Order: sequence, then structure tokens, then C-alpha cells
Amino acid sequence: MKLYLKITFILLVSLLSGSNASSMFRYVGGDISLLSEYEKAGAVYKDENGKRISDLIPFLSDCGMNAMRVRLFVNPDEYLAANPDADKNACQSLEYIIPLCKRITEAGMSLMLDFHYSDTWADPAAQWTPDRWKELSDDDLAVKIGQYTESVLKELKDNGITPSFIQPGNEISYGMLWGTPEDENPKKVFTSSSANWKRFASLLNSAIAKCREVCPDAKIIIHSERTGHNAELRTFYYNLISEKVDFDIIGLSYYPYFHCPLSSLDSTLSYLEKNLGNYPVMIVETGFPYKWEVPGTTEKVEYEYSEEGQDKFASDLVETLRKHENVDGLFWWWLEYNAYGTNLSGWYNAPLFDSTTGKACKALKTICSFADGNGSSINAVSQDETDGNIWYRLDGTRADNKTLPGIYLSKNRKIIVR
Repeated sequence: MKLYLKITFILLVSLLSGSNASSMFRYVGGDISLLSEYEKAGAVYKDENGKRISDLIPFLSDCGMNAMRVRLFVNPDEYLAANPDADKNACQSLEYIIPLCKRITEAGMSLMLDFHYSDTWADPAAQWTPDRWKELSDDDLAVKIGQYTESVLKELKDNGITPSFIQPGNEISYGMLWGTPEDENPKKVFTSSSANWKRFASLLNSAIAKCREVCPDAKIIIHSERTGHNAELRTFYYNLISEKVDFDIIGLSYYPYFHCPLSSLDSTLSYLEKNLGNYPVMIVETGFPYKWEVPGTTEKVEYEYSEEGQDKFASDLVETLRKHENVDGLFWWWLEYNAYGTNLSGWYNAPLFDSTTGKACKALKTICSFADGNGSSINAVSQDETDGNIWYRLDGTRADNKTLPGIYLSKNRKIIVR
């Protein structure tokens, strides 16, 4: 296998804003879990000047994105077959995500794997146990979630895919694997009660133990959507820490039209820095419309519903996040939604592509600016592989398998394996 090596000078850049300085590596990207479906439907993606994009993932990398998030359901095909009126966008089976994840890692991007541990959408209002698991006892369920997590990660690795970040659960502020919607007493957790916390921690620890075993370099993210509810967030993470849940990163959802204004997000980040400062924070979901409001909007927002308003939100969000040294990740949710060139309705209005033109919205480049300061200067050379080198991925984790396609660093060189 021929390798193309590039001399790389990694610059540690101090970004000064008043008295604030930071040289951390920042991750910026988005959840692109439905990209394969849009491509199949014939979606046409264009850059901001109207030039057609042949492959979206390398284009996003060229824009400055360095990480992508992909969700995974347990048995979505069975669920959709049994529930024909269910949301077809919850279609990400293991078979579905493998080609998409491979494209992401081969583009040199870090992969964030988002386990939903459900057959369909898991969020604060719905954390229903997969149908095949619903008869299991709590103890057996803890064993099953570990076995399932292990099998998924091994299958990904067998296909040359190693996640850099893993979410064991999606928006799990009230626990997960509650049972079924028919249960009179779903097994939720609440910060005002001690009920079910040990069960919740047992499930998480079983899953996380397998993550550590199969993907020891991956960072574990515990994901909550309680942004703006500072005391609840603190109690949530304190409870998990007291139950010895082994995680690395606090992951937050932040949608101004569901949660709170940016000033409240700013307050939440300061609060977490003060009370849980040992844990980095990532905004693993965010978004704002480029046209009309998102259906179900509950909060009054300070930005107009327009491409300019979306870009202003993105700019203010980046500025807010860069004030906090504990924040090192920003991911735009469903950024790839694009009905242009398809028969799709175009109803969703908060991606980073305009469904009426296919063109990239202004906010795309603005969001990418969050990663400014990660830069490098590259001059190209070629040579054969040198045995004994220690290789690292772009996120700093060590790469034990040097034959997998991707971009690596070794002895001040960028190594591209094709």
C-alpha cells in the first residue's frame, strides 16, 4: 500500500479574547445520519456559490469540519415494519451506518457514535426498551446492553471503523430502557428522587465497560438536554459520578427555540465549569432555522427566521462557546437535510443547506470557524512506510492499525492511507 506523507507543522495557537486564552483542539461537525437517504433520493448539494458538490463529506472537511455524528437504533427495520406510520427517518440500523461511518473516517474525520438503545427515537420523552429486550429482567438487561454494545463496536472495527467518541444513550436526562409505553410505571430517573438511579448506572456501566474494552481510546459522552436548568444538570451528573459511572465528556443539546436564550447557555457553561470543571463539554446537538420556525417551537427567539438570522445565531453561538475553555465540541443536528432535486417535502428548516436551491447556507462556514486555531501548514513529499513509527489520529488518539484508510500523524508528518 502506497502512503502519501506530508510534512506537517502542528501549531499550538493561543486565541486571546480579553483575558481568556485556549490552545485546545476543537471539534466541529454535525449529525449527518440521513445523508445516505438524501443521496439515494437524488438530493443536489451545492456550495454557497451554486457549484454542485460531488461528495458532501469531503466538501464539509474542506470547509473546516473535522468530526461527524451518526445515530444507531437496535432493530429499526423490525419496528418500522410493525409500525408503518412511524417516522421513517429513524432507520439507522448497524447495516445502514457502516458504509456512512466508513466514509467519515476515510475522510480523516473523527466519528461520534450515538447509541439510542431503542428501536426508534430515544429522547427525554421516549426511552423505550427494544422490542426484543422488553421481557428481560433488570440484571439481564444490563448484560444484554453490554453484549449489544460490544457486538456493534467489534463489527465496526472489523469494517475498519473506530469511533473517537461514543454516546451510550441519547438525551438520557431521565434514564433509558424504561420498559414499554404500556407500562404503568416506566423506570425513569428524576433528580428529585433516588429511584432507579442504581439501575440506570448499572446499564451505563455495562455499556461503557465494553466501550473501554473494544475501543479503549474512544471518549465517552453522557448526553443531556437540560441546558439552562443548571441545578438539574449538576444533580444529574453528580448522581452518575456518585454511582461511579465512567465517562469523559458532558454532552449537551442546545436549541434556542426549545431551551433558552444564548445568555442562559453561557450561564450553564460557566456553571458546569465551576461545578464539574474536570469534564470537557460538547454541544452535540444544535440548530436554528434559515426560514420559518421549527414545528413545535416553545421559546421566543431573538433571531429572525432567515438565512441571515441563522448565520447571526451561528456567529453568536461560536463567540459564546469560545469564551469557555471547557467547551471543545460543536455539532449541528441534521445539517444534511436537503430536499432540492428530490420529491421530499422540504419541511425541515434548520439544516445548513437550503432545500429550495440546494446551496450551502452562510451559517455553514460560520459554524466551522469554531475550529479556528486547529490549523497546520503542509508541504507534500512521498516515501514508503517506516516500521516502528507511532501513529496518531487527528484527534490525538493512538492508531494501532496502520492499514486502515484515513489521515494520521507521525513524527510531524501527516500520513494519508488510501
